[in-house]
Amino acid sequence: MNTLRNYSCLVACLIVCGCTPLTKASLDTFRSTLSSAEPLHLTKADVDAVPYAQIKVTTPSNEGVMAKLRQEGDLQYWVASGKQVLLMRNGLVVRSVGLDVENDLDGTRFDGESPFKRGLQHVAEGETSTRTIDIYQREGTQLVVNSRYSRKGLETVTIIDQPYVLQRIDETLEIPALGFSGTNRFWVRPDDGLILQSEQYLTPELFLNIVHLRPDWESAR
Repeated sequence: MNTLRNYSCLVACLIVCGCTPLTKASLDTFRSTLSSAEPLHLTKADVDAVPYAQIKVTTPSNEGVMAKLRQEGDLQYWVASGKQVLLMRNGLVVRSVGLDVENDLDGTRFDGESPFKRGLQHVAEGETSTRTIDIYQREGTQLVVNSRYSRKGLETVTIIDQPYVLQRIDETLEIPALGFSGTNRFWVRPDDGLILQSEQYLTPELFLNIVHLRPDWESAR
């Protein structure tokens, strides 16, 4: 994986040079860059007008749309017009750039197989996993995250006026070194495991709600 500095420079160059899918028309459609507190009111026409996979990202204070810039294997690069970046692997955010400089997530590594790689539709009730994360600006590196998964049944989630019946999986997590505990929630397509909506603590101070606006543009995992 590229270093934070190199990747930030890459994104900046792509946007300035016009070599990114985030064309001027796309930026006008997106409007928000995760720097405005105004809620987004997106229609199917808004989403269909931009020929790229898109996610809506909501923080406690901001909301915006990001487009998938590229994909390397199962690692996806999502970029907003304000140069904020999310790196996602199998529906889990593994790194963030520019969402919150002091609390960005700088790295994620699983100890053993990732349940997200296998597909959350396959996790058993009470299954556990361990990963480590890095938060360079604050707490440091190699912070252990202990997780336990719980199956919560089927729920109907509406995305751009389209209802989806999804399997909800909760991840109860603890970071002992920080005295932190919380719950991530994932809404998963039962047939293929694609995560269409999630609520994720990237770090104790950075909590995101992520919605796939064009699930049909995302490959089954």
